[in-house]
Order: sequence, then C-alpha cells, then structure tokens
Amino acid sequence: MNVYIVEVSRRLAAAGVAVEIFTRATASDLPPIVEMAPGVQVRHVTAGPFEELAKEELPAQMCAFTSGVLRAEAARAPGWYDLIHSHYWLSGQVGWLAKDRWGVPLVHTAHTLAKVKNAQLAEGDRPEPKARVIGEEQLVAEADRLVANTGFERHELISRYGADPARVSVVTPGVDLDRFRPPASGCADEARLRARRRFHLPPDAHVVAFVGRIQPLKAPDVLVRAAAALHLRDPAVARRLVLLVVGGPSGTGLERPAALMELAASLGLSSAVRFLPPQPAAALADVYRAADLVAVPSHNESFGLVALEAQACGTPVVAAAVGGLVTAVRDGVSGVLVDGHDPDDWARVLGGLLAAPGRRAELSRGAAEHARGFSWDRTAAKLLAVYREAVAEHRARTAAELAGGLVWTR
Repeated sequence: MNVYIVEVSRRLAAAGVAVEIFTRATASDLPPIVEMAPGVQVRHVTAGPFEELAKEELPAQMCAFTSGVLRAEAARAPGWYDLIHSHYWLSGQVGWLAKDRWGVPLVHTAHTLAKVKNAQLAEGDRPEPKARVIGEEQLVAEADRLVANTGFERHELISRYGADPARVSVVTPGVDLDRFRPPASGCADEARLRARRRFHLPPDAHVVAFVGRIQPLKAPDVLVRAAAALHLRDPAVARRLVLLVVGGPSGTGLERPAALMELAASLGLSSAVRFLPPQPAAALADVYRAADLVAVPSHNESFGLVALEAQACGTPVVAAAVGGLVTAVRDGVSGVLVDGHDPDDWARVLGGLLAAPGRRAELSRGAAEHARGFSWDRTAAKLLAVYREAVAEHRARTAAELAGGLVWTR
C-alpha cells in the first residue's frame, strides 16, 4: 500500500494534481510537513504515541487522527480540497467524515477486504474483527467511488458487500519498470551471478525466492514444507535448492517470530533456507534477478505486487491461484498458478520448473512481456479519470440538490 500511494502520488503531481498525504507520525522528530516530491506534501499527524503501532491498536487513535486532518483543512481557504482518496478501511473512516465536512467526493481503495481474508484464513490465523467488517460495509455504502485492484476484487465488493456496480472501478496497480527490468539481452547469466554474489548465494544453486511479510497469510511455511517434499520427490534437484526468504515477521507472525526458522530446522532444512531482512527496492531487484523462480503462496492477495516486480525483472513466478494473483500472473505464460496450498503440489510444480531450464527461459520472456502491460503511469491516468468522474457527479448532484431546495419569494 505504501508503494502504491507513493508511486501514484508522484505521477498525479507530474500530471498537475496537487497531492497531500496524511499519515500518522511515528517519531517525535518528524517535521509536520515534508515535500516528498514536487507537488506532493506529506503531513505527519500526531495521533497517539510516536512509535509504530499494531493495526489492532490503530482504531483507538482514529479520533486524534481525524482531528489532525480536519484542522489542516480548517487552516486553508474554503474549498481547498477537491477530492479525498482513502486507502484501507481505517483511513476510509476518516475520509468519510472529512467528505461530509468538506463537501467533496470520497474515493476509497480497500487494498484488502476482511470478508475475503476471513474466507481464506490460514490454519491457526485469527479472523479480522467484526468492527472492521462493519467499517468496510459502511465505506462501501458511503464512498462516491470504490477502486478495485482487479476484476476479482470488484466481484467481491459487489457480491460480499453489496456495492453498487456502477460505483466500482477497476484500476490495476503498476510496477516501476525503470527499476524492475530484465537484464540486457545476452547478459542474463552475468546479471544472475552478480546478484547471487551480492547475497552470498551459490552460483549453481536452484534459487527459489519468497519476498514478503512472514505471517500465516503469506504462507511461507508452504514453501518450506514443499522443499522437504522435494527432497523425497527429486533428491537431485533438491540437493541444489536454496529457498531465499526475504522479509520480517508481521501481523500474527509476531507472536512466534522464529516459527519459520524452527520449521526449517525441524525438517532438516536449516542449510537450505536462507533468511534476509526486508530489503529496499533497489536491492529487491537483485533478489528477483538472483532467483530462478519467485514463489507467492499467499492464502489471499488483493493484487500481488511482488509477483509483478519479479516478472518485470524477467523472473517467472509460481503463485497461488487466489485473488489478484490470477491477474498479476498469466498462467503458463509468465509463470504458473497453483490451486491450493498442498506442499506436495508445490513441490511438483517447483521441481518440474527447476529441472527444465528451457521452460524457465520461455516463462522468463513471457514474464517480462506481461509486466510491461502494467505501469504506474497507466494506473495514475486511470485513477485521474475516476477522480474527474467522481468530482463531476458530485458537483452535478450538489447543484441539483441546491436547485431543488430553492424557495422563491417576492
């Protein structure tokens, strides 16, 4: 979500839209306002302690955050803001109040939906609370426009939340095609070796990379169990396997932060599973280039930006056939979609591809081509069209209401 907001804001500003981003201050030394890019201001709103809070703790700070947002507008000339775009349900609740106070339309992007997550829970994971479900239902009813990342998400908004189809627009996220790009023609092997040296990976290894938060929802345990199954299924391939896990514990994963390492150890895979902390974007590009395959086994994904970034680097993706991953990965062309989360099924698909370099090369070409169809410029242009429609409809509705309420006297 942070990547989405940053990339879209920059491009909206380049198109002539003044953007202000409101976010909770997480450190006392943050200035109240920072210029992130020309035309983009970030406002750090004081709401609660100056530290990171778990998402379960954030609802208690909504009143303070809302106050900070409203005070910023009160210091402006009337009519300063034309539109609000809220991201995630907590910000949507604040946007709903600001929409009524400022008399402007609200566009909302959920990024994830509680009802969808609860329907696809990983074993042992906690469901999203009822308060979130209610909050999302309210936003679906109140927002002028809902932006879905994929057609699948649009369907879920309509079928599970009763959204008006006419108010749901599909705008797929993009990828930074300048940063995430395949190696120059004829240089793929050299680029892979260079990237592997950076992360101290064997040059001849079969590298499968997982990038993301380490928590049950993202299902990295499926890959560790699949690696164990691959040792039984195809020992020759498995002997060269390195599972590279990039990320840190998050969400319910914080309850047992070492659980994945413990699982690898219990299966005798400690030497085959390598762990790296979260990496900046520039380093992530090398992670993708170092890998033979990138695996995204999530139980649910609203889109799957990691899958798109990897493909943009020319690395095929093996992903669960869920949510937005069905859009992010073109099955059989840019990667392979796997039904379900059975480790044996994942071992079969991963092992088959690792043993077939020619097939991987075909998928690599398809991955780069598929990713070129997604860009942040395209995303921003489509969002801008949604904004214009929302503003025009809001102004027309307001004018009609004012006209209907006129009382002529003489």
